[in-house]
Amino acid sequence: MYIHIGEDHNIRAKDIITILDKESANQSELVEEFLNHHKEKVMNLSKNPFKSIIITFDKVYLSPIASGTLKKRSSQLNIQEF
Repeated sequence: MYIHIGEDHNIRAKDIITILDKESANQSELVEEFLNHHKEKVMNLSKNPFKSIIITFDKVYLSPIASGTLKKRSSQLNIQEF
């Protein structure tokens, strides 16, 4: 199943490692270090300040969609699979 993460981008749900909200990411030195270390893999999908960070196996996405909304979308996909 695919999840829409913003700006006409869809990613496979099983490729997602984690979804972080902007506030927790801004408060964590580890997340900031991770983003700096993987600059070449970061794809900013937001024209305005991003609301969430989606980490997959091969890319890091800065999404304009809130982490709660992305979580709801992933939960709805799980229900539809059955």
